[in-house]
Amino acid sequence: MTKKLAVSTILFILLITVLSISQLTSLKFNYVFEDFFPVDDPELEFYKDFSTKFENDNDYLLIGIENNQGVFKRDLLTKVKYLTDSLEKLAEVQSVVSITNIELPIISKAGIFNIPLVHPSEPARLEADSTRLYKQPHFIGSLVSDDGKSTVLVIRHINFTSKETTDQFLEIIQTLLQQSEFEQYHIAGKTYAQGIFIGLIQEELMTFISASVVLVILFLGLAYRNWWGIVIPLLIVSVSTIWILGFMAITGKSLDILMGLLPTIMFVVGMSDVVHLKTKYIENLRNGDNKIQSIKTAAKEVGMATFLTSLTTSVGFLTLYTASIRPIQEFGLYTALGVVIAFVVTFTLLPSCMLLLPAPSISVKVAHKTSWIKLLGRCFLGVMKNKTTVLVSSAALVLISVYGINQIVVNTYLIEDLPNDHPLKVSFNFFDQKLGGSRPFEVAVQVKDSSKTVFSPEVASKIEEVSEYLKSSHEVGGLRSSNSVLKALNQAVNSGSTDEYILPEGTKEWKAIERPLKRIRIKGDLEGKLTANGERTGRITGWIDDIGSAISLERNAEFRRFVDRTIANKDVDFVLTGTSNLIDKNNRYLAENMMKGLGIAFAVVALIAGLLFRSFRMVLITLIPNIIPLMMVAGIMGIFGITLKLSTSIVFTIAFGIAVDDTIHFTSKLKLELDKGKSLIYALKRTYLSTGKAIIVTSIILSGGFLILILSSFGGTFFTGLLISLTLIFALIIDLTLLPTFIVLFFKRDRKLNQ
Repeated sequence: MTKKLAVSTILFILLITVLSISQLTSLKFNYVFEDFFPVDDPELEFYKDFSTKFENDNDYLLIGIENNQGVFKRDLLTKVKYLTDSLEKLAEVQSVVSITNIELPIISKAGIFNIPLVHPSEPARLEADSTRLYKQPHFIGSLVSDDGKSTVLVIRHINFTSKETTDQFLEIIQTLLQQSEFEQYHIAGKTYAQGIFIGLIQEELMTFISASVVLVILFLGLAYRNWWGIVIPLLIVSVSTIWILGFMAITGKSLDILMGLLPTIMFVVGMSDVVHLKTKYIENLRNGDNKIQSIKTAAKEVGMATFLTSLTTSVGFLTLYTASIRPIQEFGLYTALGVVIAFVVTFTLLPSCMLLLPAPSISVKVAHKTSWIKLLGRCFLGVMKNKTTVLVSSAALVLISVYGINQIVVNTYLIEDLPNDHPLKVSFNFFDQKLGGSRPFEVAVQVKDSSKTVFSPEVASKIEEVSEYLKSSHEVGGLRSSNSVLKALNQAVNSGSTDEYILPEGTKEWKAIERPLKRIRIKGDLEGKLTANGERTGRITGWIDDIGSAISLERNAEFRRFVDRTIANKDVDFVLTGTSNLIDKNNRYLAENMMKGLGIAFAVVALIAGLLFRSFRMVLITLIPNIIPLMMVAGIMGIFGITLKLSTSIVFTIAFGIAVDDTIHFTSKLKLELDKGKSLIYALKRTYLSTGKAIIVTSIILSGGFLILILSSFGGTFFTGLLISLTLIFALIIDLTLLPTFIVLFFKRDRKLNQ
């Protein structure tokens, strides 16, 4: 490389960087729950069709009002009525269900009368209202809490398509709540939660970037102790990060909870490339080579190994594309591209800077007397003297890990990523504990007999049987279906008696509700809400607690068995659907996706080792030391109760792709030494002393960089950073102990590794 070429390279990189920076202003932040549905899933397609007939069950807000003096107080109910009326006037609101706008119909010979459930303007009637309401169990635990101190407003709103309109709507809601001056209130719902998540992502992105810069400066300062050893590497990783963020902006990819990890990953992975190349360059200068020769030798000896490590790291991220969840796929794709960009920038910008800048001052100490060489020499000697201990210890760790792996539980909660004291989580817990639940629940009712509808007595009886099962075994609160209409009409024709909120019991009773039911059907008030497709499709809708996907999936499976065993017939089908069901299903794919991704990563690493060394034994030597750290971390998860979920499932493929880098650097250097005709033990020692510093420094930088993620408010991000950091530390220890032990045992009679 000439100085002219170096200058041209820097100018070209500067041009791309400026263009990338110009795009960063269009980079958006987003967090959409629906994006985390499994793609290409028949149940997702079913739900999409279901939501076109009815509504997106996630387009809701829950407003919970608490009052220590009780709900049935004039002042409180007046405020609730004001809030309800104000909400109903908003263009974005489709419906509001509130204790103050529910009316109970009474059908008599004199006509139809609608009696309000409560009378806020008539304090003398509130006690009677309370008594009447508590005699109707379908209101208790869903509309009003069991203790009578809380009530809920259920708001159905339009599907917002932009953050701006969402923010405006939520601002109006907050203003109305402040004007109402409630003693205490809670808000839950997808729209509200998404705004909070996006805000946290924005805050944490800046935190991670700032912490990464500080960490890199600290490590580089300790390792190289000169200004250019800090500034140039920091510049290179910054350029790589800017490029991939600019590319995301150009392609319209938003930053979500996973993509928020990208800058940190770019900093730590890019720094690994820089450290290996720079360490070799300084080593060559220390050995007496001039600057140009040192650059050439470093690029030649480290270039191929770094290319292979970038390839394996990139493949580790690309394997996430096998996941069935789009944000994970995109995270894997863009991060893999970022790793490639980091490699390209490192091996173009760094050599150019080395060429144009004066060579750094090198210590006059003889190489074998430096502190690093002394430390690594003692470590190598200790490993060679204690090979049996290393093997036995590794086997013991594997056995303990296997025990822990068997304890792993696959489970996730809707908003478990937030700390328990976060206001959003407190609000969701409030609805779970007092008002029927915070997660929407849906069952589709499909009438197959063309002569019947959901209002046919035979179908209605089946719907009622399923509803009773859901209330008792599935603990679904606030259940509504076409039967809600039938039971309300039966109550209405029986003078509003609370005991008559049941399905008509005989032909005479069914006949009594025919006329009012016909009026309702003609008006079309139920179409798209509780019925569709000419009343041959219905829904059973309600709310459930955020009990975790493990319990939910178990209950869902039991529900399907119940339907198959007692309900299913030629007339009607009951199909679980809804966003909660789809989110829970994500965990069903986690283990399968993780194993598939790891299998691909193992195959690629095995292929690289096989092509590089042409030795099956070397394939095993490369793979085994990198499988053990994964097993150890999985064992820790099981022993300490860290569940396998969306965020922690990506740990293994990412960690393997990064951890195997040190192994490849080590074995690549070993092959170079053996190809020079050196004996195995001497070549192994030279490799240990030569690559040891770079391996240790990069592992510390990588693990420290990922450890930054424990600063996150999101539990998933916290554990992702912690577990990857542990994996990299375990991998470093294994690479410096078990890897050389394996090499000696497998190749102790060979002169060359590839013979």
